Amino acid sequence: MNRIVLLIIVLVAVACSSATTKQKESAPEQKTVINLNVNGKGPEITIEFTRGKSFYYPLMAAWIEDEDGNYIQTLFVPLTVATGIFKYGKHEKNKWVSAPKRAPQTLPYWSHKRGIKASDGLYMPEPENPVADAYTGATPAKGFILNAKADNELPDIFRVMFEINQNWDWNKYWTNDKYPDDDNYKMSCQPALVYEAGIDLRNRKESYQMKPIGHSHYSGKTGELFTDLSTITTALQIADSIIVRIK
Repeated sequence: MNRIVLLIIVLVAVACSSATTKQKESAPEQKTVINLNVNGKGPEITIEFTRGKSFYYPLMAAWIEDEDGNYIQTLFVPLTVATGIFKYGKHEKNKWVSAPKRAPQTLPYWSHKRGIKASDGLYMPEPENPVADAYTGATPAKGFILNAKADNELPDIFRVMFEINQNWDWNKYWTNDKYPDDDNYKMSCQPALVYEAGIDLRNRKESYQMKPIGHSHYSGKTGELFTDLSTITTALQIADSIIVRIK
Protein backbone atom coordinates (compact mmCIF):
# COMPACT_ATOMS: atom_id res chain seq x y z
CA MET A 1 0.00 0.00 0.00
CA ASN A 2 2.78 2.42 0.92
CA ARG A 3 4.47 1.66 -2.38
CA ILE A 4 1.31 2.57 -4.28
CA VAL A 5 0.99 5.88 -2.40
CA LEU A 6 4.66 6.65 -3.05
CA LEU A 7 4.23 5.86 -6.76
CA ILE A 8 1.22 8.17 -6.97
CA ILE A 9 3.18 11.00 -5.28
CA VAL A 10 6.07 10.53 -7.73
CA LEU A 11 3.76 10.54 -10.76
CA VAL A 12 2.00 13.70 -9.55
CA ALA A 13 5.35 15.42 -8.97
CA VAL A 14 6.56 14.47 -12.47
CA ALA A 15 3.32 15.70 -14.02
CA CYS A 16 3.52 19.01 -12.16
CA SER A 17 7.17 19.43 -13.15
CA SER A 18 6.35 18.68 -16.79
CA ALA A 19 3.45 21.17 -16.77
CA THR A 20 5.66 23.86 -15.24
CA THR A 21 8.36 23.23 -17.88
CA LYS A 22 5.83 23.47 -20.70
CA GLN A 23 4.42 26.66 -19.22
CA LYS A 24 7.91 28.18 -19.08
CA GLU A 25 8.65 27.09 -22.66
CA SER A 26 5.43 28.63 -23.96
CA ALA A 27 5.86 31.92 -22.10
CA PRO A 28 6.81 34.81 -24.40
CA GLU A 29 10.40 35.96 -24.24
CA GLN A 30 11.15 39.11 -22.29
CA LYS A 31 12.65 41.29 -25.01
CA THR A 32 15.47 43.79 -24.57
CA VAL A 33 14.36 47.41 -25.08
CA ILE A 34 16.72 49.66 -27.06
CA ASN A 35 16.04 53.42 -27.17
CA LEU A 36 18.07 55.41 -29.69
CA ASN A 37 18.30 58.90 -31.19
CA VAL A 38 15.95 60.26 -28.52
CA ASN A 39 16.57 63.85 -29.70
CA GLY A 40 15.46 63.16 -33.26
CA LYS A 41 12.83 65.53 -34.65
CA GLY A 42 11.00 62.95 -36.74
CA PRO A 43 8.54 60.18 -35.87
CA GLU A 44 9.52 57.31 -33.59
CA ILE A 45 9.92 54.00 -35.41
CA THR A 46 9.58 50.82 -33.37
CA ILE A 47 10.98 47.51 -34.61
CA GLU A 48 10.02 44.43 -32.62
CA PHE A 49 12.30 41.49 -33.37
CA THR A 50 11.32 37.99 -32.27
CA ARG A 51 14.14 35.52 -32.64
CA GLY A 52 13.73 32.29 -34.56
CA LYS A 53 15.13 28.82 -33.91
CA SER A 54 18.37 29.54 -35.84
CA PHE A 55 19.19 32.72 -33.89
CA TYR A 56 22.79 32.67 -32.64
CA TYR A 57 24.20 36.17 -32.01
CA PRO A 58 23.65 37.59 -35.50
CA LEU A 59 24.59 41.13 -36.51
CA MET A 60 21.99 43.41 -38.01
CA ALA A 61 21.27 46.93 -39.22
CA ALA A 62 18.03 48.88 -39.50
CA TRP A 63 17.63 51.99 -41.64
CA ILE A 64 15.19 54.16 -43.62
CA GLU A 65 14.97 54.69 -47.39
CA ASP A 66 12.64 56.78 -49.52
CA GLU A 67 10.20 55.08 -51.89
CA ASP A 68 12.84 55.10 -54.66
CA GLY A 69 15.36 53.27 -52.51
CA ASN A 70 17.53 56.25 -51.60
CA TYR A 71 19.16 55.98 -48.17
CA ILE A 72 17.84 58.44 -45.56
CA GLN A 73 19.43 57.38 -42.26
CA THR A 74 20.47 54.50 -40.05
CA LEU A 75 18.19 53.60 -37.15
CA PHE A 76 20.37 50.97 -35.47
CA VAL A 77 23.62 49.11 -35.97
CA PRO A 78 25.53 47.13 -33.29
CA LEU A 79 28.56 48.82 -31.77
CA THR A 80 30.83 46.12 -33.22
CA VAL A 81 29.89 47.11 -36.76
CA ALA A 82 29.59 50.81 -35.97
CA THR A 83 33.19 51.02 -34.75
CA GLY A 84 34.84 48.27 -36.80
CA ILE A 85 36.16 46.75 -33.57
CA PHE A 86 35.04 43.16 -33.07
CA LYS A 87 35.04 41.23 -29.80
CA TYR A 88 36.66 38.32 -31.63
CA GLY A 89 38.76 40.51 -33.86
CA LYS A 90 42.11 38.72 -33.63
CA HIS A 91 43.48 35.37 -32.49
CA GLU A 92 46.42 36.06 -30.24
CA LYS A 93 48.28 33.77 -27.81
CA ASN A 94 45.75 30.97 -28.27
CA LYS A 95 42.73 33.15 -27.55
CA TRP A 96 40.47 35.61 -29.31
CA VAL A 97 40.85 39.27 -28.37
CA SER A 98 38.99 42.45 -29.24
CA ALA A 99 40.58 44.20 -32.23
CA PRO A 100 39.81 46.16 -35.41
CA LYS A 101 38.59 43.84 -38.14
CA ARG A 102 37.43 44.35 -41.70
CA ALA A 103 34.36 42.26 -42.43
CA PRO A 104 32.65 43.53 -45.61
CA GLN A 105 30.48 40.41 -45.83
CA THR A 106 28.69 41.27 -42.59
CA LEU A 107 26.09 43.82 -43.74
CA PRO A 108 26.98 44.80 -47.31
CA TYR A 109 23.56 46.00 -48.45
CA TRP A 110 23.29 48.49 -45.57
CA SER A 111 26.92 49.60 -45.79
CA HIS A 112 26.77 50.29 -49.54
CA LYS A 113 23.43 52.09 -49.17
CA ARG A 114 24.98 54.26 -46.46
CA GLY A 115 27.65 55.06 -49.02
CA ILE A 116 30.57 56.11 -46.81
CA LYS A 117 33.84 54.65 -48.09
CA ALA A 118 36.53 53.85 -45.52
CA SER A 119 40.25 54.53 -45.98
CA ASP A 120 40.79 50.98 -47.29
CA GLY A 121 38.09 51.36 -49.95
CA LEU A 122 35.50 49.25 -48.10
CA TYR A 123 32.09 50.59 -47.12
CA MET A 124 32.10 49.14 -43.60
CA PRO A 125 32.75 51.68 -40.79
CA GLU A 126 36.27 51.83 -39.35
CA PRO A 127 37.57 52.94 -35.93
CA GLU A 128 38.73 56.29 -37.32
CA ASN A 129 35.27 57.11 -38.68
CA PRO A 130 32.59 55.23 -36.68
CA VAL A 131 28.82 55.51 -36.86
CA ALA A 132 27.54 58.13 -34.40
CA ASP A 133 26.60 56.85 -30.92
CA ALA A 134 22.98 57.96 -31.37
CA TYR A 135 22.39 55.03 -33.73
CA THR A 136 24.38 52.28 -32.03
CA GLY A 137 24.06 49.83 -29.16
CA ALA A 138 25.16 46.44 -27.90
CA THR A 139 24.59 43.42 -30.13
CA PRO A 140 21.22 41.97 -29.05
CA ALA A 141 21.58 38.55 -27.42
CA LYS A 142 17.85 37.79 -27.71
CA GLY A 143 14.64 39.31 -29.05
CA PHE A 144 14.41 43.07 -28.78
CA ILE A 145 12.23 46.14 -29.21
CA LEU A 146 14.01 49.04 -30.88
CA ASN A 147 12.56 52.53 -30.41
CA ALA A 148 14.44 54.95 -32.67
CA LYS A 149 13.47 58.45 -33.74
CA ALA A 150 14.06 59.72 -37.25
CA ASP A 151 16.42 62.67 -37.46
CA ASN A 152 13.80 64.76 -39.28
CA GLU A 153 10.26 64.57 -40.58
CA LEU A 154 9.89 61.82 -43.17
CA PRO A 155 8.16 61.74 -46.57
CA ASP A 156 4.66 60.32 -46.68
CA ILE A 157 5.96 57.15 -48.34
CA PHE A 158 9.17 55.47 -47.20
CA ARG A 159 10.66 52.09 -46.40
CA VAL A 160 12.03 50.61 -43.21
CA MET A 161 14.87 48.23 -44.06
CA PHE A 162 16.56 45.51 -42.04
CA GLU A 163 19.63 43.39 -42.83
CA ILE A 164 20.79 40.44 -40.73
CA ASN A 165 23.72 38.04 -40.95
CA GLN A 166 25.03 35.17 -38.87
CA ASN A 167 28.57 33.79 -38.99
CA TRP A 168 29.36 30.27 -40.24
CA ASP A 169 25.79 29.66 -41.38
CA TRP A 170 26.39 26.81 -43.82
CA ASN A 171 23.90 24.73 -45.75
CA LYS A 172 24.13 22.36 -48.72
CA TYR A 173 24.13 25.27 -51.18
CA TRP A 174 26.45 27.61 -49.29
CA THR A 175 29.24 25.25 -48.21
CA ASN A 176 32.51 26.14 -46.55
CA ASP A 177 34.43 25.28 -49.74
CA LYS A 178 32.13 27.02 -52.23
CA TYR A 179 34.60 29.91 -52.64
CA PRO A 180 37.80 28.42 -51.15
CA ASP A 181 39.94 31.51 -51.77
CA ASP A 182 37.48 33.99 -50.26
CA ASP A 183 38.02 34.27 -46.49
CA ASN A 184 35.23 36.82 -46.10
CA TYR A 185 32.74 34.38 -47.61
CA LYS A 186 33.86 31.56 -45.32
CA MET A 187 33.09 33.69 -42.26
CA SER A 188 29.47 33.97 -43.39
CA CYS A 189 28.50 31.28 -45.96
CA GLN A 190 24.73 31.96 -46.27
CA PRO A 191 24.79 35.68 -47.09
CA ALA A 192 23.06 38.46 -45.20
CA LEU A 193 19.29 38.63 -45.60
CA VAL A 194 17.44 41.87 -46.36
CA TYR A 195 13.92 42.63 -45.06
CA GLU A 196 11.60 45.48 -45.98
CA ALA A 197 8.39 47.15 -44.80
CA GLY A 198 6.74 49.80 -46.96
CA ILE A 199 5.16 52.68 -45.03
CA ASP A 200 2.53 55.15 -46.28
CA LEU A 201 1.76 57.74 -43.61
CA ARG A 202 -1.37 58.81 -45.50
CA ASN A 203 -2.86 55.39 -44.86
CA ARG A 204 -1.17 54.40 -41.62
CA LYS A 205 -1.52 50.87 -40.24
CA GLU A 206 -1.17 49.73 -36.66
CA SER A 207 1.80 47.54 -37.58
CA TYR A 208 3.78 46.29 -40.58
CA GLN A 209 5.25 42.80 -40.98
CA MET A 210 8.72 42.96 -42.51
CA LYS A 211 9.26 40.53 -45.38
CA PRO A 212 12.52 39.14 -46.79
CA ILE A 213 13.16 40.60 -50.24
CA GLY A 214 16.57 39.14 -51.05
CA HIS A 215 20.11 38.55 -49.90
CA SER A 216 23.32 40.52 -50.12
CA HIS A 217 26.54 39.70 -51.94
CA TYR A 218 28.12 36.63 -50.33
CA SER A 219 31.40 38.37 -49.47
CA GLY A 220 30.35 42.01 -49.55
CA LYS A 221 32.14 42.95 -52.77
CA THR A 222 29.10 44.90 -54.00
CA GLY A 223 25.90 46.40 -52.67
CA GLU A 224 23.70 44.32 -54.95
CA LEU A 225 20.43 42.75 -53.82
CA PHE A 226 19.82 39.20 -55.05
CA THR A 227 16.12 38.37 -54.95
CA ASP A 228 16.39 34.59 -55.40
CA LEU A 229 16.05 33.05 -51.93
CA SER A 230 15.67 29.44 -53.07
CA THR A 231 19.10 28.46 -51.66
CA ILE A 232 18.55 30.16 -48.30
CA THR A 233 17.45 27.85 -45.46
CA THR A 234 18.44 28.37 -41.81
CA ALA A 235 19.20 32.05 -42.41
CA LEU A 236 15.45 32.56 -42.91
CA GLN A 237 14.92 31.18 -39.40
CA ILE A 238 17.18 33.66 -37.58
CA ALA A 239 14.11 35.87 -37.19
CA ASP A 240 10.70 34.46 -36.37
CA SER A 241 9.07 37.84 -37.01
CA ILE A 242 10.06 41.49 -37.44
CA ILE A 243 7.25 43.97 -36.82
CA VAL A 244 7.40 47.73 -37.50
CA ARG A 245 5.21 50.36 -35.82
CA ILE A 246 5.18 54.11 -36.43
CA LYS A 247 4.40 56.36 -33.49
